[in-house]
Amino acid sequence: MSDQADNRAPYAQIAAHYAELITSGELPPGSLLPSIKNLSQEWKVSTATAEKALRKLRNDGLIRGIHGIGTEVVDRPAPMSSGSQRQDRGRRTGSSWGSGERSDSHEASVVSAPADVAQALDIKPGLDVVRRRRVYRDRHGIVAHSTSWIPARYANLVPQLTKSERLTGGTSLQLIAQATGRPITHRIDTASARLLTPEDAELLELDPAKPPTAPVVVMTAKFVDSEDNVVEYGVDLGGPGRTWRTESEVPQ
Repeated sequence: MSDQADNRAPYAQIAAHYAELITSGELPPGSLLPSIKNLSQEWKVSTATAEKALRKLRNDGLIRGIHGIGTEVVDRPAPMSSGSQRQDRGRRTGSSWGSGERSDSHEASVVSAPADVAQALDIKPGLDVVRRRRVYRDRHGIVAHSTSWIPARYANLVPQLTKSERLTGGTSLQLIAQATGRPITHRIDTASARLLTPEDAELLELDPAKPPTAPVVVMTAKFVDSEDNVVEYGVDLGGPGRTWRTESEVPQ
């Protein structure tokens, strides 16, 4: 039970506590949650409040009730997360990884900027950019294929940006900020959905001749430094069946 004070209703505090344990993997699928009676005693709330907390977790798809056994954590594909959400997660928990998540297929190269990338980076089409790619997976398969586009001038300051391996010493944004002395001050996020192209299908390790007919989630994020330079443009292509989920407090 968390001792951190907040202004949320007690049921929301309880639900958030267990949601964090579930999404972090500390409570793996199949784990049983305390009973309503035990929750009410542990958190010093009424049984109605404890029941409301469990109901929220059920509505969020994190748990299910099993007659005669109790309430268990559900095994399900985690929602995809964008680069900016991974940044938030890293700042909040010290790790950008989702539950059971890992990355592989790291690839970096210097290429000519496509028109849409050039527009996002506020550079001329055809100029050199660093393209960094990797695949995020969990036990259910591909969470997302992620591409970071970075103006090539930053590679002169941070040479490892062009290496086809996981970065060391920080994220690309942290390394660039350290090298330039200009902090990353804001970002611009978008979320959309689209049908997979044959190229998209290949990135997601699917048959390009038979891509899924359902649209997938596409997340983008532009990161801007203190002098309004666009330092990085990220594009996350969600795996089939992945959803995007976010949660925020409603002011009372």
